[in-house]
Amino acid sequence: MKILNISLLVLFSFFAISFANAQEKPKSPPEKATGMINGATIQINYGSPSVRGRKIWGELVPFNEVWRAGANEATTFETDKDITIEGLRLPAGKYAFFIIPNQSESVIIFNKEAKQWGAYKYNDKLDQLRVKVKPQMADSSTEKLTYIINATDVELVWDKWIIGFSVK
Repeated sequence: MKILNISLLVLFSFFAISFANAQEKPKSPPEKATGMINGATIQINYGSPSVRGRKIWGELVPFNEVWRAGANEATTFETDKDITIEGLRLPAGKYAFFIIPNQSESVIIFNKEAKQWGAYKYNDKLDQLRVKVKPQMADSSTEKLTYIINATDVELVWDKWIIGFSVK
């Protein structure tokens, strides 16, 4: 009887801890940015990690390597109309959105394979468009990775960096 009671207590504790852990907020919750630029509806879906005291650029997010531009699944960028990114045409559609960050110049990538986990199976042969932009330093630090869709551009803001690109 004593062994049965101990077994039930252990089992109950396991389920209680499992339930409590399932109720915790994810460290990189899913987020969505939506906006209009030049008549096109743009939607960006991404996992939003926090800085949490870590060095982001060049360490957590290595320089000169393809990054999923968020956390968890690859970030997606969707437009319902053809647009131009930094002067180059991007057809309407849904794309995986990647960045190759670097201090002086970052590469923005729109990849035709929208559904990917991270950048682990990234295939550059499926790139629809690549453009180069210069990252900007922000005056203050932003804790959670955030995408902002403005009237003429899109910005990724995180830590003390802003990686933006023009959209028409």
